[in-house]
Amino acid sequence: MQNRNGNMRAVSLLSGGLDSSTLLSLVVSRGYEVVALSFDYGQRHSRELDSARKIAEYYKVEHKIMKIDLRPIGGSALTENISVPDVDLENIGKDIPVTYVPARNTILLSIALGLAEVTDSSKIFIGANALDYSGYPDCRPEYFDSINETFSLATKKTVEGGHIEVEAPLLKYSKADIVRLAVKLETPLGLTWSCYKGGKKACGVCDSCKLRLKGFMEAGSEDPIEYETVPAFYKKYLNTRE
Repeated sequence: MQNRNGNMRAVSLLSGGLDSSTLLSLVVSRGYEVVALSFDYGQRHSRELDSARKIAEYYKVEHKIMKIDLRPIGGSALTENISVPDVDLENIGKDIPVTYVPARNTILLSIALGLAEVTDSSKIFIGANALDYSGYPDCRPEYFDSINETFSLATKKTVEGGHIEVEAPLLKYSKADIVRLAVKLETPLGLTWSCYKGGKKACGVCDSCKLRLKGFMEAGSEDPIEYETVPAFYKKYLNTRE
């Protein structure tokens, strides 16, 4: 949807991970004038934010980093001193994991809504995924239906006849689908970071790493980033490619 000046503008949430980076590639390819929005919310490391900066620079889009602090809320291995567990691939998604950050998407999308209104953007894009995901309740389709209904009532722009819609184009994509799309769009995958731990290399054992590697394996591609530990299933896959 075009804004009042005839230009398509959008806010695209950019964590620096695989999903949000592929999303930014997609939004740019659709011709939107994008403001990429990242958050320094007190997460356990800054590697994703470093990636977000590089990816925004790669696409030459305006990039804002909002600093908020979710650590006083706690309740997550990403915002307080709780260990990130090593997770078996077959158990991912069975329970809401300790890496779930309470109300994170609602908080971040609310800030994005304010930015969308000020920048006269008609869309807020988020790289949430409901298929190959870790069981987060705020990544479900019904959540986005609800948030859009609330947001339609929440701003001066919308009550005066304007439009701001939250869209999650990757919601029903598998991780393999996202990798295939990233390859098609020539997303700079080597700049992305998905690991919940902030080491020099991705850990390869957290659920985010394993879901990412599973996606590359099923897409028939090779992940360009380095891992401290290569899971057995991915190592076996690499051996078949040689």
